[in-house]
Amino acid sequence: MMEWLIEEIFAKYNYWVSIILMLIGFYAMIAKDNLIKKVIGLTIFQTAIFLFFISLGDMVGGTEPIYIKGYEGLYVNPLPHVLILTAIVVAVSTTAVALALVIRMYEEYGTIEEEEIIEKERELGL
Repeated sequence: MMEWLIEEIFAKYNYWVSIILMLIGFYAMIAKDNLIKKVIGLTIFQTAIFLFFISLGDMVGGTEPIYIKGYEGLYVNPLPHVLILTAIVVAVSTTAVALALVIRMYEEYGTIEEEEIIEKERELGL
């Protein structure tokens, strides 16, 4: 019984890796005060989601989704891969906008630490 459980855990290691990456990214977004570290955490979290969706789209014994005359086997579903390509473009854009906002906040407040920015906002009465 225990051997079967261990084999199942190691057989699906890519899911475990994506869960660990999600937790690392989530921790960085929640626990860190530095805005650059928060953006890096967001990027790690997005990468974990990409890995998870690509893992869902995989099929043992499947082949590329290209029609081959006379082939009767299984094809891998291309939809998750296409969605992830779109998500990667959105993630890169999101990261670029977030970094631009961090630069702008640094120019305005002279810091990228969240607590210091909130403190300066309170002083200004905003």
